Amino acid sequence: MSKPYDTVQPERGAVAALPGVVALEFGVDWCGYCQRAKPAIEAALAESTQVRHIKVEDGSGRTLGRAFRVKLWPTVVILRDGEEVARVVRPGSADAVRAALREAGAAA
Repeated sequence: MSKPYDTVQPERGAVAALPGVVALEFGVDWCGYCQRAKPAIEAALAESTQVRHIKVEDGSGRTLGRAFRVKLWPTVVILRDGEEVARVVRPGSADAVRAALREAGAAA
């Protein structure tokens, strides 16, 4: 079973300080698009064990999502050493997530 979106958000500076490749996933547990994309996201990330996956609840008043200009859920922002290198919005397949991970240099 997958973990829910975390309601406690990390600070933007803490996210920027994370080394390596990070998949920062924005969404909410009740979102239908998020539920449909969950298998694709999880399948791609399961193949990339070196990628850190952080699920963050987004919405009104959530500053981290605004810092990354998140407009639709789910949005997966791929960071390498704290810098955005790729993103995928409402992925329809694991291949879409894999492509974003490849852009970051993560083997998928």
